Amino acid sequence: MDDNTSNGPEETPARARRPRSLRARALSFLARREHSRLELQRKLAPHAESPEQLQALLDTLESQGLLSNERFAESVVNRRAARFGAARIRREMREHDLPAELVGEHLAELERTEYARAREVWARRFGKSPADIAERLRQARFLAARGFRADVVRRVLGRRDDDPGSPEPDIDIDIDS
Repeated sequence: MDDNTSNGPEETPARARRPRSLRARALSFLARREHSRLELQRKLAPHAESPEQLQALLDTLESQGLLSNERFAESVVNRRAARFGAARIRREMREHDLPAELVGEHLAELERTEYARAREVWARRFGKSPADIAERLRQARFLAARGFRADVVRRVLGRRDDDPGSPEPDIDIDIDS
């Protein structure tokens, strides 16, 4: 038998990987999900040769419609609205340095639907009225931590049954403790 023959697959030398261009990295990030300009800038900064190169690329991506703070804001609202309140979503959008008027536009509808969304979140998690004050406080902290307003939390926890026509008792819960 010949020593040069092999039963296994032929081994080829590993190809040297060329580093991806800055544009290729940006497009890869944007293909996965929408990014704010600030977020994409942070992710690409370690790979850029200079800050000017990075800013030029971001400007180009914006002019081509590939990078959009408007689409990013819509994406945040769509991803987060079913689980979080307007305050939490507002904070996330501000962390991305989005313009205040853009944040306000997208949060107006969220604030109108805050009670219904809080009620759905509460029902998925708990589904029944708290039996005692300790449980009531636990449920209130849960909703507050997800960014729902205090008045909405009180309304959600104040309802004793699932009858939408039942009166809402006036209760005062300190959710900051």
